[in-house]
Amino acid sequence: MSADPTQVLAFETDCHIFDGCGFPAPGLHSFLFEPLWGDADSNLYFNKPMLLALLGSLVVIGFFWAAFRKPKVVPGKLQMVAEAGYDFIRRGVVYETLGRKEGEKYVPLIVSMFFFIWMMNLWSIVPLAQFPVTSIIAYPAVLALIVYVLWVTLTFKRHGFVGAWKNITGYNKDLGPVLPLAMLIEFFSNLLVRPFTHAVRLFANMFAGHTLLVLFTIASWYLLNGIGIAYAGVSFVMTIVMTVFELFIQALQAYVFVLLACTYIQGALAEHH
Repeated sequence: MSADPTQVLAFETDCHIFDGCGFPAPGLHSFLFEPLWGDADSNLYFNKPMLLALLGSLVVIGFFWAAFRKPKVVPGKLQMVAEAGYDFIRRGVVYETLGRKEGEKYVPLIVSMFFFIWMMNLWSIVPLAQFPVTSIIAYPAVLALIVYVLWVTLTFKRHGFVGAWKNITGYNKDLGPVLPLAMLIEFFSNLLVRPFTHAVRLFANMFAGHTLLVLFTIASWYLLNGIGIAYAGVSFVMTIVMTVFELFIQALQAYVFVLLACTYIQGALAEHH
């Protein structure tokens, strides 16, 4: 098999069914990339996911700059699309969760985060890129960390030291004897489990989706031999189906991430009773 072990794609191997070679199944090696610059051993390098993250940021910035650099009262097509996307997140996520008065100041952050995540996810189905950056846990982890730090900061700023700990631990004297146990559970849930699940939810969905896409793509190529051609057609159809499904999941996961972010912010700002 001639495939580079750090990047297995269907067209990178001459292996087919009935040729006496095994199926080049995707795995963790499908998420490893050789450095484009630098040395991996020194931990100072630049690889494909980093390049896609950089390009994705430039795409988002460039899109909104082009749409709003000369805003018009009667918007053109590009401005209309940008306004629709911006307004959807502002009204449908931020205002619905935080209210207009409290939420307005967080609109730039949430809108930026949504479109950045969406773009990172979309790379999965872009020719030549074909990789969702958020399937590398470091990227969702950093995004979740930003939300986590903001949530903790707002909690202590809004409620003070004692009030913040009551908010974090879910203090409610009406719970009676179970109060200590409830506070302990809330403490670990909010401070440890919450940021972990926030990051892993996005990562796991993109990781699984990419694995399935690679699986069916490789299978379509691998089965192109003899009677296997009939099965290759089925696999190719599944590749198309999974691609369409991924389009939905990519947008949904970006939406869920920012919705949860707003929910956490709302919890930090809510008055404790």
